[in-house]
Amino acid sequence: MAGKDLDKQFQEAVEIASTMTQASLPQDVQLRLYAFYKHATFDKTKFTISDDSDIRNAFKTNAWIQIRHLSKKEAKQQYIELINSLTK
Repeated sequence: MAGKDLDKQFQEAVEIASTMTQASLPQDVQLRLYAFYKHATFDKTKFTISDDSDIRNAFKTNAWIQIRHLSKKEAKQQYIELINSLTK
C-alpha cells in the first residue's frame, strides 16, 4: 500500500467503519470485517474458545477461524480494502 503507512490506513478504515450502521451492511460483510479486525488486533496467545452457546458468537468465531492463515498485515490490508469497497 503506497502512501500512508499500513497502521495509519488501518486506523482510518476503523474510524470509517465505526460510523457505519449494522443495518447498512449485510451480515456476511459484518462478519468479514469482524474477522479481519479481530485477526489484525488480537493477541493470539490469549485466545480461548468459550463454551458460550450463543449462535452469534459461534458465527463470529467461525469467521475468524476461516482467515487464521492470514498474517496480521494481510488482515489489515483486507480490512482496508473491504472498507474502501464499501465507501465507493
